[in-house]
Amino acid sequence: MKKIVWISVWMGLSGSAFAAIDTNALLICAPSRYTECTPSGCEQVSSAAINAPRFITIDVKRKRMESLQGGANAISKPDHIERIDGKLILQGVEDGVEGVRDGIGYSIAIVEDNGDMVLSAASEGVSFSAFGACTNLP
Repeated sequence: MKKIVWISVWMGLSGSAFAAIDTNALLICAPSRYTECTPSGCEQVSSAAINAPRFITIDVKRKRMESLQGGANAISKPDHIERIDGKLILQGVEDGVEGVRDGIGYSIAIVEDNGDMVLSAASEGVSFSAFGACTNLP
């Protein structure tokens, strides 16, 4: 059963560039092509290298995002959610590990027409960006 669900999710993600998504329903997003930038330059990195999630579920009604694989914070509650120009925008901050200066601010933009996603995050001396896709869970 689990394998069938993941196959359905994968098929949905691979076809998301062609179909509108319902951002009022539960979403699954797959950020990829992460880039890490510091004052000395930028480089592409894996999600594991920066402790970022491979998959994120987004529930707009509950103002809740959850990491399914990887990532420092399993659950995040965006501080701001807004729809503008056909995009769903989610913004928030996370403190990370208590006592460590690892707080981060993030913004996610999801195009409602096709599910394209852009994620950006900034912290002390570093920024991250990722492109990906979102679709509705089956």
